[in-house]
Amino acid sequence: MIAKWYRDNLGIDLAPEDYDQKPWAQEAGPTVFAPFPCDTDYFKADKTWMINLRVENLEAIVAQLRSAGIEVTINPEVYPNGRFARLHDPERNPIELWQPK
Repeated sequence: MIAKWYRDNLGIDLAPEDYDQKPWAQEAGPTVFAPFPCDTDYFKADKTWMINLRVENLEAIVAQLRSAGIEVTINPEVYPNGRFARLHDPERNPIELWQPK
């Protein structure tokens, strides 16, 4: 179950099963909606979307993911808006982790 993978590895709660449960919510902060063109080379051409998650400590979450056997690549460049790392979920959808400056 892909939702369980996101819960276990990235801390994203499963969708509520009833109206008494609260859905997962991100902490207040910037959110970027950036659709890519269908011919992008930013990630594999057979994928049409990528989730980008803000993290407080990129090194710590990368270490946690790697200890769970998940391959993560840290981008060595530090950008004006922060640092990034890339991984894929079990269905090979790209995920980018972003530690803002």
